[in-house]
Amino acid sequence: MSLPVILLTLAGILCVLYGIMVFLLRSGTNFYAVWLALGASFLLLGCLTRIRFWDHLPKIARTLLLLVLTAGLFLFCLCEGFVLRGFHSTAPADLDYLIVLGAQVREDGPSAVLKYRLDAAAEYLCQNSDTLCIVTGGKGSGDAVSEGEGMRDYLIKIGIDPARIIVEDQARNTVQNIQYSMRLMSSPDAPTALVTNNFHVTRALALARKQGLTDVYAVSAPSTLLYLPNNMFREFFGLTKDFLLGNL
Repeated sequence: MSLPVILLTLAGILCVLYGIMVFLLRSGTNFYAVWLALGASFLLLGCLTRIRFWDHLPKIARTLLLLVLTAGLFLFCLCEGFVLRGFHSTAPADLDYLIVLGAQVREDGPSAVLKYRLDAAAEYLCQNSDTLCIVTGGKGSGDAVSEGEGMRDYLIKIGIDPARIIVEDQARNTVQNIQYSMRLMSSPDAPTALVTNNFHVTRALALARKQGLTDVYAVSAPSTLLYLPNNMFREFFGLTKDFLLGNL
């Protein structure tokens, strides 16, 4: 087999295996299916390359296909570059509010992704005693309780004063997380930071500014290295979707 066929086949197998791993590890979403579809696409491309399918296409078809693939790759790299810019975001001291964006809550407590957010929020709250914390998120199909309630319980358990925690328990997505949290704030101009994982910072900040938060920062929480490719890839689709919907 030629080198392109070998590389495409290997890429397809790796994508399929990674998708199966994400599924087995209960990531909380169905995005694993995208990895399976991507893997199948690479394997198909490998087969088509092996039988020299592209040589039988008209030159204009090959040129258009190359342009589409190049444009898609450029857009993907551009989006991922923006995502990487938010990886080490920090917020100034003494903000009025932290908004901890919701993620999956399981029967035994917050998911790993959400624990990272809550631990980052707790660290900031311990260092800034006047800051209030809004924990936001409704009850999803895979959640034992609402995300807001689960986050409140976790923060109280690790020592945060309940009087500093404001629960929002209706939001179903990041836009609603921000919209509903703003209703609980004294003013949209109040200095505020979003607390979310590093891969989500760029989109979350853009959504917050679009919704009207004028003095907004981010506290970047870590993420699980094993899930990072999945989360980074998913952010590409998230940014594209929110751009097309006018949310950014």
